Amino acid sequence: MNSTPGFTLSQAAEANFPTEYGLFRIYGFEGHFPASDPESGEPDVLEEAVALLMGTPGEELPDTPAPLLRIHSQCLTGDAFHSLRCDCRAQLEIALSQISAEGRGIIIYELQEGRGIGLMNKLRAYELQDHGADTVEANQQLGFESDLRSYLLPGAILRHLGIRAVRLLSNNPGKVKAVEDAGVVVTDRVPCIAAPVESTAAYLRTKREKMGHLFDR
Repeated sequence: MNSTPGFTLSQAAEANFPTEYGLFRIYGFEGHFPASDPESGEPDVLEEAVALLMGTPGEELPDTPAPLLRIHSQCLTGDAFHSLRCDCRAQLEIALSQISAEGRGIIIYELQEGRGIGLMNKLRAYELQDHGADTVEANQQLGFESDLRSYLLPGAILRHLGIRAVRLLSNNPGKVKAVEDAGVVVTDRVPCIAAPVESTAAYLRTKREKMGHLFDR
């Protein structure tokens, strides 16, 4: 099980959360990470996330599969502005729809914009992509790896909520490993595949060829 010395998780809030997809319960969480160099006087790093729960995903029900889980990284451009440069919003909507259809599941929404590089760097990466770089090359030209996300916080949230097994809605095998490293059993990886459009074709091809994402159904 992955752990970071000094990391702590706290639940900040809990409330009913009615949506177009049905009634969820929304939880706010704060993850406190120790400063990389404690002697420098730098403050601890605070990372926030929310979890949406429908039904009772923490209960193990007889003859019932493990609950669906989607770990979704914030995408302001896609989630809020309906960008067609990526498939983020479509994947979120697929997850909400499938969880609603089953009446049971979890969505963890992390504030890790641009696969962890932040909003402004994500926009700089867009600019590089406009000049011919793919999504991986753009990150590298900015001095970043292709994916800087950490899944320590989602893992801690799942343990806090008593979730011991899930079916993971993801095309990213790295997320499967991250969830299992957190001590949660992934009984199945459920594809979360958005219909491609012309503006996302190259982006999805790069995710498959360079990042190992799986687009089988």
